[in-house]
Amino acid sequence: MKPSVIFAAIAAVVVLVFAIYMIDIDQTEETRLPDVDVSVEGGQLPEFKAEVGDIDTGTKEVTVTVPTVDIQSPEEEAAEEGSTEAAEETAQDTGAEPAEEDATKEN
Repeated sequence: MKPSVIFAAIAAVVVLVFAIYMIDIDQTEETRLPDVDVSVEGGQLPEFKAEVGDIDTGTKEVTVTVPTVDIQSPEEEAAEEGSTEAAEETAQDTGAEPAEEDATKEN
């Protein structure tokens, strides 16, 4: 063991012994709650007068166009790139043109 670890352990033991044996706290007087006499009479809540505006509510049908979102995880992108590269290699080997991407896909 390193000397610094041994010294730190000895110092911790000395502090613990000092804390246990050198400090002595004794309760010298019992605790007592104060004497309280409570007299309760009927109370009154405050009164308020408020003027607020009128709000008219209703419903209305509206058609909202929601865009479609195509999200691909990195694994899907890698698989797609791999299939595209394989198609290009096959096309090069056969001398044919590589196939176009699906036109229905939105980016």
